[in-house]
Amino acid sequence: MTSHSVCEHRIIGVVTKPSSRIERRKAELRQEIIDTAFACFAEKGYHATGIADIAAELGIGHGTFYRYFANKRDIIDHVIDDLAARIIEALGTENAPDAAESLDGYREQLERIGTALNGIFLADARVAQLLLFQATGIDTELTMRLYGLLDTADALTAGYLEHGVEHGYLRADLDTVNTARAVTGMILAAILHGLRNPNEAAVADLTQAIRRLLIDGVRKN
Repeated sequence: MTSHSVCEHRIIGVVTKPSSRIERRKAELRQEIIDTAFACFAEKGYHATGIADIAAELGIGHGTFYRYFANKRDIIDHVIDDLAARIIEALGTENAPDAAESLDGYREQLERIGTALNGIFLADARVAQLLLFQATGIDTELTMRLYGLLDTADALTAGYLEHGVEHGYLRADLDTVNTARAVTGMILAAILHGLRNPNEAAVADLTQAIRRLLIDGVRKN
């Protein structure tokens, strides 16, 4: 593994546009540290990876690493923060829970949201692999944070369903809380299938099946 190959595949990350060449270089190095760390996590495992491994791969000193991150755990927090921000951005404005006024509007929302989530979670498989397979074994705080993200996803989805019930285009007898949990489960399963088989056509077919369930399974007859 070389630092060149690591940096060809960028981890999900959005940084503000730096205003000078020095700031741009700092932002680039910060992203390179994240990319390299995740490549090492994927190859060796989180616990077996040390700061020395990350620094050596990049050809930087320990002091340089610590100017950007407190420790390797800090890198994961950064990625989760960015992931949450991207999801919130995808669910804003026309995709907000209370934006749709009809079944057609709801259907269009699902198309947009499904496309956005596919791009977020499958942009770099290493992020999903770490969060789904390794993160809960790192420490209790991170486990609870991931559970919190799960609860947030459930609550957001319930908001879409409750809005549809209130506006009469979704079934009045819909159990919005448990249906939302089921939807979250479907999305997690889709991510897992996408990791196992990243074929775009297969991912698209699975995503479309989920969207149909979210319409035909809950719409008002």
